[in-house]
Amino acid sequence: MSEQEVFNNLWLLISGVLVFIMTISVGLLEIGELGEEHKNSLLKTMLIVCSAFFFMSFMGFNVAFAPTMNGLIGNPVYNGPFLGGFGSDAYGVFSGVWWSMASNYFNTGITLPTYFFFEVAFASVTLALVGVVALRKLKLEAFFLYSIVYFIILWSLPAAWIWNPTGWLYSIGFRDFAGGLVVHGAAGAAGFAIVLQIWREEKKKGFKESPQVRLNPNPGWLTLSILLLWLGWFGFNPGSTLALNLEAEIVVLTTFLAASSAFLSTMFFRYLTVKENPGLVYAANGILMGLIVITPLAGFVSPASAVVLGLIAGPLFLLCEKWFSKFKWFTDPVGLFAGHMSGGLFGLLMIAFFTQEPFATQAGSPNLPNGLLFGGGYLALQQLGVQLLGAAAVMVTVFALSFITMWVINLVLHGTTTDYKKEQKTA
Repeated sequence: MSEQEVFNNLWLLISGVLVFIMTISVGLLEIGELGEEHKNSLLKTMLIVCSAFFFMSFMGFNVAFAPTMNGLIGNPVYNGPFLGGFGSDAYGVFSGVWWSMASNYFNTGITLPTYFFFEVAFASVTLALVGVVALRKLKLEAFFLYSIVYFIILWSLPAAWIWNPTGWLYSIGFRDFAGGLVVHGAAGAAGFAIVLQIWREEKKKGFKESPQVRLNPNPGWLTLSILLLWLGWFGFNPGSTLALNLEAEIVVLTTFLAASSAFLSTMFFRYLTVKENPGLVYAANGILMGLIVITPLAGFVSPASAVVLGLIAGPLFLLCEKWFSKFKWFTDPVGLFAGHMSGGLFGLLMIAFFTQEPFATQAGSPNLPNGLLFGGGYLALQQLGVQLLGAAAVMVTVFALSFITMWVINLVLHGTTTDYKKEQKTA
């Protein structure tokens, strides 16, 4: 292993640790926005982390990142269960460069243990985002059963299509730098399936609309959660370069500039609307929206473009929040749909507008054309079509498979929901 490959692996391990912190931070975010009566959020995030490592090592990692079969699914038995099992050559599997990190693909020299840890941290935080719509309504055992399918299939399939160099979407030129679709958009699609199942059961119980979960901010927990999530994004986006290089440093700048710009624009436009201090919740959501929007294109754009995207992200969040709040058949106080899904999909499409070839080349996507705002012309329009196709394919697939999974779990457990209304009265 060369000196550069050692540095790359160390960089990715550190980045993976930062992303790992984000899962528990989502639990802290729920408590920070909804109050300490939602303390089960912390237990839920611990369950997510442990399920992620167990089921991704069992098969999910192979489904996502082993060489694919016809570009659709990674070979589930590529290294056997649990990263090689008890085979005599298990150590050899770990010591070599992972196949997609070799010179004929990404050429960063990342080994299997490093890459596994980094990607499992991504899978874990994605389900944590999905889980913010479970609140106290979904039985923990139902969520656990869902997590099994999620880590083996629901997260791994989009990853195989988009982040695996033999995946069908990657092969036709679709790009998602750090998870605008694989993480944020797909989390929204999965979340919709969950709230739909919850609503189906609530209707059977006689509800005319879904009981709403109200904000009950805890300033200390909310501030801590945003600090940890922001710190985690240092690994989330810059780590996605898969190498310690100048582009990783630039991605640090694009990530933090977008977050800061989105904070300012969110607070400004919210102040124009209510004529008073917007408060800590909007401050936190502004930072998050900027981080979400920049995620899918952080490696493809300049710091100046990141500022523009952040300034757009603020009013985008406010508009989406207002629109989603009109629906009374689900409750989403932490902002999965208005923030993560909307911001992730918006940023994904902005690849076709803001990409600049020198940045994309250094980020490992030399075939990504300049965006429409930088003279990309027909090629940029073609890229926009590819991005739209990928977004539609992933969102529909994840929603459909999630809904089927929840329907089966409902049959197995004779219902997936708790008696939330009764709990609410006695809380």
